[in-house]
Amino acid sequence: MKIILDGFGGDNAPVEIVKGAITSVNLLPGVTVAITGDEDKIKQVLSDYGYAGDKIEIIDAKEVISNNESPTVAIRQKKNSSLVVAFDTLNSSDEYVGMISAGSTGAVLTGATLKVGRIKGVFRPAVAPVLPNLKNGKTLLIDAGANVDSKPEYLAQFAIMGSEYMKSMYGTVNPRVGLVSVGTEDHKGNALTHEAFELLKNMKNINFVGNMEARDALSGEYDVLVCDGFVGNTLLKSYEGGIDTLNKVLKEEILKLGLKGKLGYLLLKKAFKNVKRRMNYTTVGGAAFLGVKKLVVKTHGSSNAETIYSCVKQVYDLENAKMIDKMKENLALEESDDKQN
Repeated sequence: MKIILDGFGGDNAPVEIVKGAITSVNLLPGVTVAITGDEDKIKQVLSDYGYAGDKIEIIDAKEVISNNESPTVAIRQKKNSSLVVAFDTLNSSDEYVGMISAGSTGAVLTGATLKVGRIKGVFRPAVAPVLPNLKNGKTLLIDAGANVDSKPEYLAQFAIMGSEYMKSMYGTVNPRVGLVSVGTEDHKGNALTHEAFELLKNMKNINFVGNMEARDALSGEYDVLVCDGFVGNTLLKSYEGGIDTLNKVLKEEILKLGLKGKLGYLLLKKAFKNVKRRMNYTTVGGAAFLGVKKLVVKTHGSSNAETIYSCVKQVYDLENAKMIDKMKENLALEESDDKQN
């Protein structure tokens, strides 16, 4: 199984990318990794960390796409960038099953759409990050920003793709699908959610449990949260910001208490560590771009080696579960049901 890493995407490239690759080939049986980017620099990092095996290939690419460039222009013009070369390599052979990048989100999504291409019948691919929930489980959010203007039929397909992801990645039986709205009542929401609700309610291949409110996103009562990219991105950023704010407020209040605060922290240190572990996004990999022909994962720009390894394992598990093949089957089955109705 060959998996490609964009070696110069993200804030910590190439060191953390290469370290994550080394961990991956050492721990995952049958996996080899191709890293795209400046060959000399990647070789130096491999040498620094004592790797001399044959499971990591380097594909030279001297250019880098930055976050402040136009994604479409960069993908078309920077043909020797680490990201474009990664996509071209992914398309070059069926041996390559997926790719991972911590680089520009816009460029990754644009490249996946233009170069990898959509699964037949998919209206719009969608970004699908996984969030930890209060029941020590996982909840998938789809779409988290790829389609800020969506149609009801897009959301219906998001539900199918998200459900298949949860089945394949976590073995979730009959994933519970909730439609993000401003209330749980059937009539709540705007024109988009009203129409999407009617479509989801009548679909046979998903377990639609109705409208849900954003405040219940991490309750553990839902496995897949369906929404347009504008709402999803807002929900995701609010979640991230809320966690950061809570951490800062806790630290400030503990410091204000002086010695008492420090003693209290020592007594609760284990609890704080457990909270941090439960809410740690690095252990669930990155956000899969669902609806394209091969596995594409976009991870956080500040990803470290642990995160990169989690992403490689994510691709590894999804490929072993044949998620894309099953997704194609369910999308085609739903389309067939629609035609019959």
